Amino acid sequence: MGMPEIRRARETDIPAILEMIHELAVYEKEPDAVKTTVRQLQDALFGPEPAVFAHVAEVGGRVEGMALWFRSFSTWEGVHGTYLEDLYVRPGNRGRGLGTALLRTLARHAVEQGYARVEWAVLNWNEPAIGFYRSLGAGPQDEWTTYRLTGDALAAFGARSGDSAGTAAAGAAQ
Repeated sequence: MGMPEIRRARETDIPAILEMIHELAVYEKEPDAVKTTVRQLQDALFGPEPAVFAHVAEVGGRVEGMALWFRSFSTWEGVHGTYLEDLYVRPGNRGRGLGTALLRTLARHAVEQGYARVEWAVLNWNEPAIGFYRSLGAGPQDEWTTYRLTGDALAAFGARSGDSAGTAAAGAAQ
């Protein structure tokens, strides 16, 4: 195997990125959850106003890992941050430092841009990932719980007209 190269994703990497998204979904016990298409990734990563970015780890001419991320914003810091949506290295290349190199590249980018942080979520049962992240010096944000509004609940809530309970809840969130 050749030396790994970490680089920005290219449009030609989209099929490999989508394949790894599917592999990650299988690993995370959600094999049927991925709805993303090649076209959607092309638009998100390389459209006129990209909102998502990716780095890949290439070994021997084959994409073997990826970090897919987007900019976030900290109202307390007053600057952007980076939210890592997916970090994945194919099983045959784990333990070679590809995940570390991808995260280091992302951290370097954040520092160069003056971003305040790099954040991500990890499933509570994913002990290998948790151990890896801790080894890098990352720590959990135990005082925060992620909430998600999706599917039918998202559609129903978005379709409702304003009400006093919703206004009060919105004020409490600020």
